Amino acid sequence: MTDVAAVKAALKTQTVETPSWAYGNSGTRFKVFAQQGVPRDPWEKLDDAAQVHAVTGVTPTVALHIPWDKVDDYSALAKHAADRGVKLGTVNSNTFQDDDYKLGSICHPEAAVRRKAVGHLLECVDIMDATGSRDLKLWFADGTNYPGQDDIRGRQDRLAEGLAEVYARLGDDQRLLLEYKLFEPAFYTTDVPDWGTAYAHCLKLGPKAQVVVDTGHHAPGTNIEFIVATLLREGKLGAFDFNSRFYADDDLMAGAADPFQLFRIMYEVIRGGGFTPDVAFMLDQCHNIEAKIPAVIRSVMNVQEATAKALLVDRDALTAAQRTGDVLEANAVLMDAYNTDVRPLLREVREELGIDQDPIAAYRRSGWAEKIVAERVGGEQAGWGA
Repeated sequence: MTDVAAVKAALKTQTVETPSWAYGNSGTRFKVFAQQGVPRDPWEKLDDAAQVHAVTGVTPTVALHIPWDKVDDYSALAKHAADRGVKLGTVNSNTFQDDDYKLGSICHPEAAVRRKAVGHLLECVDIMDATGSRDLKLWFADGTNYPGQDDIRGRQDRLAEGLAEVYARLGDDQRLLLEYKLFEPAFYTTDVPDWGTAYAHCLKLGPKAQVVVDTGHHAPGTNIEFIVATLLREGKLGAFDFNSRFYADDDLMAGAADPFQLFRIMYEVIRGGGFTPDVAFMLDQCHNIEAKIPAVIRSVMNVQEATAKALLVDRDALTAAQRTGDVLEANAVLMDAYNTDVRPLLREVREELGIDQDPIAAYRRSGWAEKIVAERVGGEQAGWGA
């Protein structure tokens, strides 16, 4: 039998990092949709993130994206975050929005462009030093569109060279997290298209290099939990980007498309010893037509529910069924946990943490949504262009 008290204790230790860009304007490949009350700068993004932490109790850090969140004084930004009860978290680089990066960034055939890209990544490490951030997350849009456009092996050599320079710059307590993506924007070759490529580079770099699993960056039908189990077995799983794969990417709430998959992933995390601070749980998503702060809250709640169900799996019963080859019973043990309504359990956890049992209702009562619409008038809203 599962120890419910132990499950509750584990849930109280869980944290989920929210991304600053989730609070800004976003959209499809064709149009960015503006909303009222959207933050106009990183300071206001942190204000919104603090509201999420206030009602969930499990989102104490906020990921930054450079240059989207670039400021003159990062110590002041860190103090602003601390004053609101949160901290600055992972620093995300951007090597995909400059004209120079049309043919790639650190894999670009021209040395000058590669130098520019690596320089940006080193700047991100400088920002980590100023913010106290542990993790540098790298995602590259590098690739090619046509056969013969560039040397496939040569691009891997350039990638390895650039990563090695950034890795050498890391402090003792800092990490490099390498993200992969099946395709887009390159449609013939992508330079970091899968977990194997990311793993190979991280393995060569050393112990401070880890792989990021973005749940939206896989082909339909991919068994992500197998990837998770393998990376944990090799000690190379550093972080998750949670989201849902409706856009062939990461633009909707975590757990919205396939909550059963999220449960299966979290079970492998727990079974593989990954339910520790060494594996960062992060959201990487945008909210285009839905209200942003409630969508982030719902995403956090979805991750919590999947985690609670995974913690409830009767592992002794599962192991016994597996050892005797009882296929149906083994599956039933998993399904029993998945089909458990864990919302009452999570309400108890929240009450014991001293927060409202219903985070969405608490946010609605706070009046924050009305406040930001009334006060954030004028100026340029944060977001990305399309």
